[in-house]
Amino acid sequence: MYPQMALTDTAVRNAKLKEKPYKLGDSGGLYVIVRPNGSKLWRYKYRLGGKANSRGLGKYPDVSLKEARRRRDECRQDVASGLNPMSRWKATQADDTADTFETVAREWYESKVPNWVPSHASMVLMRLESYVFPTLGTRSMTDIGPPDIHALLKPIEKAEKYETASRVLNVCHQVCDYALYSERITRNPAAPVKQLLTKPKPTHFAAVTDPKAVAKLLRMLHAYDGSPVVMAALHLAPLWFVRPGELRRARWADIDLDGSEPQWQYLVTKTNQDHVVPLATQAVAILRALHPHTGHQSWVFPGARNNGRPMSENTLAVAMRTIGIPKDTMSVHGFRAMARTCLDEQLGVAPHLVEHQLAHTVKDPLGRAYNRTTHLQERRQMMQTWADYLDDLRSETTS
Repeated sequence: MYPQMALTDTAVRNAKLKEKPYKLGDSGGLYVIVRPNGSKLWRYKYRLGGKANSRGLGKYPDVSLKEARRRRDECRQDVASGLNPMSRWKATQADDTADTFETVAREWYESKVPNWVPSHASMVLMRLESYVFPTLGTRSMTDIGPPDIHALLKPIEKAEKYETASRVLNVCHQVCDYALYSERITRNPAAPVKQLLTKPKPTHFAAVTDPKAVAKLLRMLHAYDGSPVVMAALHLAPLWFVRPGELRRARWADIDLDGSEPQWQYLVTKTNQDHVVPLATQAVAILRALHPHTGHQSWVFPGARNNGRPMSENTLAVAMRTIGIPKDTMSVHGFRAMARTCLDEQLGVAPHLVEHQLAHTVKDPLGRAYNRTTHLQERRQMMQTWADYLDDLRSETTS
């Protein structure tokens, strides 16, 4: 009835594991998928009504090669009669019921995590465990539809966590893409849901950019008389204009104060690239003054409880409120917008130099992609000019 069979029981049993799922074909539309976790699942590929589809026939070795071929033959009879073989085999859907959303999601996660930075990997897993697994974790991938995914996002949106809802949907979409690729499902149920999400109005981090307003802000920051750790961070935030998380997680081991060209070099978690912040003389002075207080620790800005963790994400924002800086006037992240605007409009610095220093993934005018050494000397001069400019603004008597 069929040409010589391509598979033997020995070939299936001894199939080697690979980093990604792959197929071993038999005949008549039968094949086995070998997955990275060691599972081997029989599937039958067919066309019905002009549309391609596939049907799970069980898991090897629970379903032998001989039994898989018998099930394939029964499915072929259904197709020949114009019937959908899905209904015949619903009760024996061993591979599909084993393929729960959590099983597939963790398999996808393990395939991705080697290429992710730890902070991103941790965040992805948190979103799955907090928002998705409690609702869909035990559900079979084949039984999940767009309404199911939309339903798990509704409580997140009700709490007005629109960005979180979008990111959770993105994770679900990638998991379903992986399930589609590994032939657990024939369509991605997350795909239609994006258009149903609430799109909040875009907001920007509060920031002052007018020179007079910047001068007043700097004087307020320098009037802070709290802990030396918070004081140093408040003084360095406008000088460095790095992302708030990178500022508070700065490590002494990454800072060179003694070389001929002092600098802070670290890995940008958002882009997974090395970045260099040249240290102006003002920044060096602040760090040298802080070193006796925290130099014996790993973190430049340790937490108030001194428990081996960096300063909390709210510390600087709270400090700014205590000295009278309203949250709708200036945010910690706003120092980046302040620097970008003033360096361009007031100091005439080339925009691509500013973008490099902001650690954005951009290309310079010559088409070279950003890296940690691009235009370093020009950026070093820029950072000193910026520090001097801020000093001049702060010393002005007009407001």
